[in-house]
Amino acid sequence: MFTGIIETTGIVESITKNKNNLDLIISSSISSELKIDESLSHNGVCLTITKCNKKNHSVTVIKESLKKSNFSRLEVGSLVNLERSMKMGGRIDGHLVQGHVDDTAECIEKLDEKNSWIYRFRFSTKFLNYLIEKGSICINGVSLTCFDIKKNTFSVAIIPHTYNKTNFNLIERGDFVNLEFDLVGKYISKMIKR
Repeated sequence: MFTGIIETTGIVESITKNKNNLDLIISSSISSELKIDESLSHNGVCLTITKCNKKNHSVTVIKESLKKSNFSRLEVGSLVNLERSMKMGGRIDGHLVQGHVDDTAECIEKLDEKNSWIYRFRFSTKFLNYLIEKGSICINGVSLTCFDIKKNTFSVAIIPHTYNKTNFNLIERGDFVNLEFDLVGKYISKMIKR
């Protein structure tokens, strides 16, 4: 379980296709503190550490994660947002995030608001019931508040701290991001359908 508060970023050092999976090696400032079998959010996707040393760590991305995330678009040199799992008993500064990405969304607009940024994303209408005005959304692992929700688009505002600390500063129109919709909203939607 995560909170959507990004700890640092990592750089993809290598990508190796292994049958239906991708094996990634990522270097980061926290790689030396990681342990094998630890869960780590990479752009919002919960992945298990398979190897680690002082400079980098390895993870495997399976077919299901590749289908629902932007990982098939990663390249060597790509920057990924990293967050270690939350500790029980601590503050939850973002919102409850599982690291189970639901889908991707396309950035259709990026507005520079002079020291803040507005991003607009297009997403699949099958997830519309999971969004509410001023509700939580997780984009590339970042806990955010969505607004201006339309049939298949929504916006988020990014402050300078988040812009500079995450890979949001690299997201441009036409880029795809990972989405995880609010856990509580998904459960409520399922109960209503029953």
